[in-house]
Amino acid sequence: MRHVLIAACAATLLAACQSAGSSGGASGAAVPTLGLTMADPAWAPGAGGGAIPRGMQCTLDGGRGATPAISVTGIPDGAAEIVVEFNDKSYGPLSTGGGHGIIAYAHSGGPTATLASVPGETDRLGVPGARVKQSTRASGRFAAAGYLPPCSGGRGNLYTATVKAVAADGAALAQDVIPIGRW
Repeated sequence: MRHVLIAACAATLLAACQSAGSSGGASGAAVPTLGLTMADPAWAPGAGGGAIPRGMQCTLDGGRGATPAISVTGIPDGAAEIVVEFNDKSYGPLSTGGGHGIIAYAHSGGPTATLASVPGETDRLGVPGARVKQSTRASGRFAAAGYLPPCSGGRGNLYTATVKAVAADGAALAQDVIPIGRW
């Protein structure tokens, strides 16, 4: 009975760590958490799950959306890039793990960075050191190069950004998730 109780406690602890957003590196250890805030006050209400700012939707929904500028703290030594995966948490598997696109920003060192806003639906970002790491996985009329801004037709879907500080070999050194709002 004692062994069953210990195993159940260990499984519960593991599940709690995984649901809190921790992810293991090559060794299986959890990576540290970054500090994330919206750098543009227009996006700040969205960070709490409020509305995406007017006009920041996809062109199909009448917007000319761009990514929010995000302030990042707690970047560990050795980070070569800050990678941002944009997701629609309400849509499902196609829209997770960077389903709305992945943008990478070169990082030259230091514990803080502000990730500049880049335009959506294009691979021409216009920000030195920023690049499209993966375009949206959307298809058909939703297909676009780079980041696909919120495009749910205003159904209240929750959009998030997973921000990772990564080493030159691609290993995650620290990460966190910030809600960017609902559309």
